[in-house]
Amino acid sequence: MVIVSKQNPVVKELASLKEKKGRRARGTFLVEGDKMFSECMESGMEIVRIALLATKERLLFAEAPSFKERFSGEVVLLGEDAFQAVSDEKSPQGIVAEVRIPRCRVAPPERSCLMLDGVSDPANVGAVIRTAAAAGYREIFLADCADPYAPKSVRASMSGVFFARLMRGTREEILPALEGVPLIAADMGGESVFSFVPPQKFCLCIGNEGNGLSDEVKKRASYTVAIPMEGNVESLNAAVSAGILMYELKK
Repeated sequence: MVIVSKQNPVVKELASLKEKKGRRARGTFLVEGDKMFSECMESGMEIVRIALLATKERLLFAEAPSFKERFSGEVVLLGEDAFQAVSDEKSPQGIVAEVRIPRCRVAPPERSCLMLDGVSDPANVGAVIRTAAAAGYREIFLADCADPYAPKSVRASMSGVFFARLMRGTREEILPALEGVPLIAADMGGESVFSFVPPQKFCLCIGNEGNGLSDEVKKRASYTVAIPMEGNVESLNAAVSAGILMYELKK
C-alpha cells in the first residue's frame, strides 16, 4: 500500500523527527540518502523502519534479495507529497530511515577524546563529529550543544554519528567524568599548538562559535592552545579549528 496523505499517522511520526521534541519523544532520528543509509546499516545501529518514495526504482530496490537479506524490518511506501513532508533534503533521494538513538551514558573516556562546550550550530556539531571520527577521536562529550541527531548535524557528520560515542549532558554532568584527564582548551590566548607537546591522554575542548569556552571549562583546563593566524584574521570556524587541532595533537 502506498501512503499518499501527509496527514497519515506514519507520515506525521516520521516528519516529527525533524524536530528535537519529536526525536526526544520517539528516541529516534532520521537518516537520508543511499550512502548514509548503507553506512548506517554497516555501523550496526538499530534501524526501526524505512520509508521509500513509491517509484519503480525504489520498489525494485525493496524487492531485491540483497536488501531483504540486510533488512527485515518495516518498510513503508510513500507518495511524492507524503515523502516531501518527511524529507529534510532539498533534493530527496527517495529513502529515509528511522534509526534508534544510542543510549550513551556519560562515562570516563578510555583514550584521548573531544569535548564540545556549547557549540550551538547543528552543522558545526556534525562537521566536528565527522572530522573527529576520521582523526580517531571516537569518544565525544557534548556539553549544552546543538542536537547531534538533528537532520543538519547528521548530514554534516557524513556518517560520523554512526561511528562515534556521543555523550550528551550538562557541564555539571560531564566535567566529573573527565576528572584526572588533562583538558586542553582551544583559545586564542593560548600557546601555539604547533610547538605544544600534549600529554599521552587528553581531552581537547572546543567552545561556542561566538563566546568561546565557558568559564567552568577554562578553570578546569590544564593547558591552553591556539592556532597562530596572520593578517587581520581573528578566528576560524569552530569546525575548521577543531579539525586542525585534533590532527596536530595526534601527531
